[in-house]
Amino acid sequence: MQGETTPVAPVSLLGPAAVSAWIGLGANLGDRQAALRTALSAMGALPGICVQRVSSLYGSAPVEAGGPDYLNAVVQLCTTLAPHALLAQLQAIEQAGGRERPYRNAPRTIDLDILLFGDQVICTPTLIVPHPRLHERAFALRPLAELAPELVPAQQLAAVAAQRIDRVQGAGWAL
Repeated sequence: MQGETTPVAPVSLLGPAAVSAWIGLGANLGDRQAALRTALSAMGALPGICVQRVSSLYGSAPVEAGGPDYLNAVVQLCTTLAPHALLAQLQAIEQAGGRERPYRNAPRTIDLDILLFGDQVICTPTLIVPHPRLHERAFALRPLAELAPELVPAQQLAAVAAQRIDRVQGAGWAL
């Protein structure tokens, strides 16, 4: 099931206004795989969202932070939600998952980031898309490249090649 299409609802139900959004998932506290599965399920249950594809799970060391290793993945959504509405829904899922923000890059039970939202470029005080550090993070680029290699230039992957990231074998976890 890793990296395979995981439909939750037919895309046609969302209509022509639907946009592909790419969401980065991460967790490094508690039962990380259960947290990612719960977040994925919560995203799929939201009105105006259809989960299209889910990457494999990847283990990675924290970047610019301490704490336990992360489990990471990327999910492709089809959504009719506006970018800020999607962000609000993702933050609500984080909150329900026990996410706390005591300081920048603190360990977390769940982290959901909008990596890409269609071909839109967004720069507001609360949302920047493409994600401002996407090109610096192997834990986001590798799973994104697994699903959509055309979205990840080879030079970006080469630039993060020294960051430790390992595909987790035998961890079928999609819906």
